[in-house]
Amino acid sequence: MPSGRILFAIHHGTYVLKFVGEVRAAMCATLDNFLESMFGDGEISSILIDLTQTDYIDSTALGLIAKTAVFLQMHNQRKPIILSTHEDITRLLESMGFDQVFIILACECEEKCIDELPAVEPSEQEMMQKVISAHRVLMGLSEQNQETFKNLVETLEQEQQRQGEDRI
Repeated sequence: MPSGRILFAIHHGTYVLKFVGEVRAAMCATLDNFLESMFGDGEISSILIDLTQTDYIDSTALGLIAKTAVFLQMHNQRKPIILSTHEDITRLLESMGFDQVFIILACECEEKCIDELPAVEPSEQEMMQKVISAHRVLMGLSEQNQETFKNLVETLEQEQQRQGEDRI
């Protein structure tokens, strides 16, 4: 069971996502489903991601967060905003190239009017697809990420293919 939470709020086209505690791959089906519905909102104008209470975030979650930058760039040429007050999290974001596609601010926001995302329990196959997809987004941010995650993605895709063959 995840030891973290993802909270959200929507106000006049601005989406706020707040990550609390440890955010790991197990929570990513929930996040990915929310992002897909968010991307379908024709009124979306901006995205704020609050990592000020994030203790740990894995690369799958980072890949899904990176999807927000890709979406906004295509949708309205804006960069999403990330709030990060932990030096280690900010350093991680910068090492992944997030400072190129996000505005990263070292400040906090108040926790008013935000709700927790309803949890989604994905199948093993759905989970693997979300992990692969998230890492592909990360790979698209920089050459360094391409090298860092290339072997992981290839391994996961081979495993996914083997699982598919086993079902036949």
